[in-house]
Amino acid sequence: MKRSWIKGWVIFLILISTCQVLQAQEISQETSATVAALTEFHKVIFKIWHTAWPNRDCDMLTALLPDIEKGTAAIASAELPGILREKKAAWEKGVKELQTVVQEYRAAVETKQKQPLLDAAEKLHAQYEALVRVIRPPLRQLEEFHAVLYMVYHHYMPEESLDKIRASVEPLREKMAALSRATLPARFKGKEASFAAARSDLEKAVTEFGGAVSSNDLGKIKTAVETMHSQYVTLAAVLE
Repeated sequence: MKRSWIKGWVIFLILISTCQVLQAQEISQETSATVAALTEFHKVIFKIWHTAWPNRDCDMLTALLPDIEKGTAAIASAELPGILREKKAAWEKGVKELQTVVQEYRAAVETKQKQPLLDAAEKLHAQYEALVRVIRPPLRQLEEFHAVLYMVYHHYMPEESLDKIRASVEPLREKMAALSRATLPARFKGKEASFAAARSDLEKAVTEFGGAVSSNDLGKIKTAVETMHSQYVTLAAVLE
């Protein structure tokens, strides 16, 4: 009897541990700004751009068509992680443009036209990079802040999980501090003033969120979360 009880308890603990691991993996995937199919497609693009296209190797470009179509189909059927939900419209537009380029690529292969095939390969590379830009965080510190905010806004607040909301205050402050120290890449030089102003507003919203959480007033907390999220969206839009 005792052995059966111990065995049952061990199985229970294993199941609980497994569920916790799976939940952690799910959250990690949801807050990671990556699309596995697009990452995998880079292998094909690399062969095109670094070997076939510069060498004008149309036989190789032709041979890569099945991999191109397979990769494009995988990208088209891929679901964006939750943290990229605001990028959905731009992503879908980019995927349609990619599919159009692949159709041009196939037409060039079937008609055995060298220059149109080379042109299509160049366009394919450009469209792949355009898709990468859609989901690539413009600033690492901004994305790290967003990863914490995402869980608060889309999970903890709807669930009214005050313990989790309280636990997020310090991580948000830390990520905000790092964001405040961050320097914009050179390509955003003309947006420095707008970025600084929007960042200051977000920093204020994070401070107000901390105060609202300390009050334990759910209404104030919800308002503070909405404000913080709106200020984040405004800041992110500066870099689009």
